[in-house]
Amino acid sequence: MPKEKFKTVYVCTSCGEASPRWMGRCPSCGEWNTMVEDIVKETKGKGVSAPATGNAAIIASRLKDISTTEEHSRIITGISELDRVLGGGIVLGSVVLLGGEPGAGKSTLLLQLCGAISRQVNVLYITGEESTRQIKLRATRLRVEEENIMLAAETDIGSICDLVEQTKPGIVVIDSIQTMHCAEISSSAGSVSQVKECTARLLTVAKTLEIPTFIVGHVNKDGAIAGPKVMEHIVDTVLYFEGDKMLPYRVLRAAKNRYGSTNEIGMFDMTGTGLKVIENPSKLLLEGRPIGVSGNCVACTMEGTRPILSEIQALVTKTGFGTPRRAASGFDFNRMNLLLAVLEKRAGYFLGNLDVYINIVGGLELDETACDLSVCLAVVSSLMDKPVPDDMIAIGEVGLAVVRNVTNLEYRLRESQRMGFVRAVVPKHSLAQIDPKEFNTMELLGVTYVKQAIQLL
Repeated sequence: MPKEKFKTVYVCTSCGEASPRWMGRCPSCGEWNTMVEDIVKETKGKGVSAPATGNAAIIASRLKDISTTEEHSRIITGISELDRVLGGGIVLGSVVLLGGEPGAGKSTLLLQLCGAISRQVNVLYITGEESTRQIKLRATRLRVEEENIMLAAETDIGSICDLVEQTKPGIVVIDSIQTMHCAEISSSAGSVSQVKECTARLLTVAKTLEIPTFIVGHVNKDGAIAGPKVMEHIVDTVLYFEGDKMLPYRVLRAAKNRYGSTNEIGMFDMTGTGLKVIENPSKLLLEGRPIGVSGNCVACTMEGTRPILSEIQALVTKTGFGTPRRAASGFDFNRMNLLLAVLEKRAGYFLGNLDVYINIVGGLELDETACDLSVCLAVVSSLMDKPVPDDMIAIGEVGLAVVRNVTNLEYRLRESQRMGFVRAVVPKHSLAQIDPKEFNTMELLGVTYVKQAIQLL
């Protein structure tokens, strides 16, 4: 459409109030710094109209004629960890937003995805940050199949949508949305209005042609995807690719998923030839575990339907200052302070003049209360300098008075038994819900109070 039919306005992200000029404070809701630039269609009357829309004819389909079978609605990528997080494969017409810290491996993951899926469908890879030659060099290093992959270095969203409509590929990758711009909007690429409008246009093309689209999004200093929050509402799935740059492990999490669970995670190992799938995270995280060393205990956390064993390390030492120091890496700091208070009050271990450090091996974030009992045993083990038995695992939530039951206890015990553990400390009242015949090679030790679990050391 001609540019003269559009006009620039400023819209409040809090209440939606529109104004022809920018203001520091919204005159409607009173919020500060919420006015952002937007583009709308001009009308003959006064005021501001809604954003421009097309006049294409609408075609409706009968609900019973729409296929819902997996072979017609999903594409299996062949990357098992990615398929797990997506809920069983890529849904046709879905829009997936992938965010992560710089250098986490977002482009590497998507290029490997293109290589794996190019055996089934054609792939269109749009790059706005790199040249096609740079993508070629990375593809050669990763040994990606290049036969059915098309590359284009373009940042104009209108040209990109036209190219998608002409080529009709099986999947589209946009790297990244912050480099794309819409010609009808005067602001620079990466601004709120540009990111929102470009995402909306890609969504329209993806839904109309049923082409799965992957969009790379930058993150800000707080770890959230940069741009308006409405962008995450527009897309179907929001994935975060996490991992410490000093460690080779990467974790893929779903913050939003319309076609699957948001509790599943995928684990990868970053190598010189790309990302390798970690089929058995428990075995990897427990490799090299110190034997016969105090301050270590194994915990089991549930990531969706997958139980993962992880080593918890604790160090208790005399403080050199008036106020003892507390530090936790991979574990909630406030939860650690609560557990230390329970150990003092219920078990009689005074920690008021001692420094306490908690570390989760492998860079995992244990935010589940089922790891409480393992943390308590690791702290007491370090305090008494007495190792926790190497074949023992502790599972249970520590309340302010007693050890409480946890969900999916049978799944956790099966994984522990498979990894060679022969003793498990669990809540006593949960033993009635477990069939002991399933765990004939494991001794189940039921406890009601934290002090009883400590006595087993």
